[in-house]
Amino acid sequence: MFIAMNRFQVIKGAEQDFENVWSSRESYLGEMAGFIEFHLLKGPVADDHTLYSSHTVWADKASFEAWTKSDAFRRAHARAGNETGKSLYLGHPKFEGFEVIQTERKSSAA
Repeated sequence: MFIAMNRFQVIKGAEQDFENVWSSRESYLGEMAGFIEFHLLKGPVADDHTLYSSHTVWADKASFEAWTKSDAFRRAHARAGNETGKSLYLGHPKFEGFEVIQTERKSSAA
């Protein structure tokens, strides 16, 4: 498995606009071979920003790389624009990719 993450430092006060961009976009992820799941995570609040992370799980790194080179990727990101006219971020998103080495799951449902 491969986990792809992007970290976003969202300017304090722009959190709802940022979340609206994500909730209104067409992702096309479900069309991609090897895609497993997506999460948008909201993290700690600092003096000037709130930390967010997008988190996708893929069957393998090759599946993720195929996504980044696909027409679906270009379509998803072309329509992911911020229509507020103001910047939502401090700096650029930071990408982090991880090969899964170990996974542990609960053996029975709660």
